[in-house]
Amino acid sequence: MLKIKIINKSHHELPSYGTFEAAGMDIRAYLPEGAVVMKPGQRALIPTGLYMQLPSGYECQIRPRSGLALNYGITVLNSPGTVDADYRGEIGIILINLGENDFTVNDGDRIAQMVIKTYTRVEWEPVKELDRTEREDGGFGHTGRK
Repeated sequence: MLKIKIINKSHHELPSYGTFEAAGMDIRAYLPEGAVVMKPGQRALIPTGLYMQLPSGYECQIRPRSGLALNYGITVLNSPGTVDADYRGEIGIILINLGENDFTVNDGDRIAQMVIKTYTRVEWEPVKELDRTEREDGGFGHTGRK
């Protein structure tokens, strides 16, 4: 199990897994000055009160919660958001209301999921051409709908 240093300036529990095999941890809004009402089409940066120190080679991905997306049209705008290993500021969640009604974010609401992942750094190898494949440059639905 990976141990990650975290500072919690909120009065909420740390991000936690809903079930034993869940990949994402629920993360909560920290709104000590009151709720945030989001109108349809509006976006907001929601603070969490959390600060962490990820090990080198890891990132934290911030993803939408499926229930908020399906039931209210609330999603993470830059999904997935990335928290880099060298970032030490407060984790903020950029939410957008794609629904038809106002949506209220209250202090302590579970607003997103957090997934800790490894990543690979790359070194570019400039070439004149790429290896051939059956697909070649077909993209954007070129295989049709099934």
